[in-house]
Amino acid sequence: QVRLVESGGGLVQAGGSLRLSCAASGSIRRVNVMGWYRQAPGKQRELVAGITSGGTTNYTDSVKGRFTISRDSAKNTVYLQMNSLKPEDTAVYYCNADIVPLVVVFPINYWGQGTQVTVSS
Repeated sequence: QVRLVESGGGLVQAGGSLRLSCAASGSIRRVNVMGWYRQAPGKQRELVAGITSGGTTNYTDSVKGRFTISRDSAKNTVYLQMNSLKPEDTAVYYCNADIVPLVVVFPINYWGQGTQVTVSS
């Protein structure tokens, strides 16, 4: 059973920082692209940042220069360093990954349970 477990959310004042972590566990053959999405109340879920197994990253425009995505492939873990946080960053943040489990040879998309990030003004 493959799982994504997130940690690191919380309440922070505007201008502050938070670091999210997401670890993939279970019987894993390979982890391909990993990323972070967020969903604010009344809005659609959106991609925040993604990182390939080779380290190529992409960001949504609103977080460029403030957020940094990274990964530790040995630990099957992805991180999101969030600096200069704004109230509009308030949302539930979800980890997402394409993972090839040991029992199959094709990738399956997995979601974490979500972690709340609240930025007060």
